[in-house]
Amino acid sequence: MTAHTPTVRTIPATVVPEGAGVQVYRTIGSPALRDYDPFLLLDHISSDNPNDYLAGFPSHPHRGFSTFTYMIDGRMAHRDSMGNQGILGPGAAQWMKAASGIVHSEMPQQENGLMRGFQLWINLPAAHKMDRPEYQEYPAAAFPQVQTPDYTLKVLIGRYADAVAPVADDLTRVSCFDVQVHPGKHFRHRWPTDQRHFLYLFEGGGSVHGKPIAPHTLIAAGNNDSGFDFIADQAGARLIVASGQPVEEPVARYGPFVMNTREQIDQAMRDFQSNRFVRERAWIKPPQTP
Repeated sequence: MTAHTPTVRTIPATVVPEGAGVQVYRTIGSPALRDYDPFLLLDHISSDNPNDYLAGFPSHPHRGFSTFTYMIDGRMAHRDSMGNQGILGPGAAQWMKAASGIVHSEMPQQENGLMRGFQLWINLPAAHKMDRPEYQEYPAAAFPQVQTPDYTLKVLIGRYADAVAPVADDLTRVSCFDVQVHPGKHFRHRWPTDQRHFLYLFEGGGSVHGKPIAPHTLIAAGNNDSGFDFIADQAGARLIVASGQPVEEPVARYGPFVMNTREQIDQAMRDFQSNRFVRERAWIKPPQTP
């Protein structure tokens, strides 16, 4: 019997304008990978040219999913219809379960310098799409790190070994890590085969199962594969690594609305146009105790 050879799909990022014209690298949510259940979108901001990011993301609505925003460099001010506001600095992150509906904005708080960060959209099951919204925000120091001879891993969502992030997603069991792999070293990780998982390379270079990977590339695992074996090249590498439980329901999406049917999308648009979109002010979920 021959050993199973893991299969991977390579998705180079597409540069697209988002918000008021911010240039982002998009993998999930691009024509090459419309969605990767339960993930709906992965956008990567990375530029030291202010013209690429100063326009920001003025007020816009969301319904039917959750967003996770993680800043690596730079500062982003945010404000929303739930009454939350603040500034995300380097290493900080926010989790926003938009559910029944929020309106928010994200605007850079700098005119020069490097701006880097990620936004990940995660689908909600039909039974929870119209839940009460929830919001969480944490500084860089809130996210635990795992140090090994081969890599340094920051736990952003979920858990890794005994390290538990302050952000948890019980509905889709999402895990998300920021992994810095040392030069020439491995990062190996395994997940349950009923989950979908990916890695996104945004610094350095390396290979997965012997296949060279260029920066700004997402690697999606094949069905029933249980993980990756990533080897960094001699410059080292940095990855976003995530997994989640597929929702396995019909997806109807239009811009910032992700529902199950076209009728629900039409209702979301009518609600937004008639000022009935925001149904409840969200409560701020307290940090979890590991």
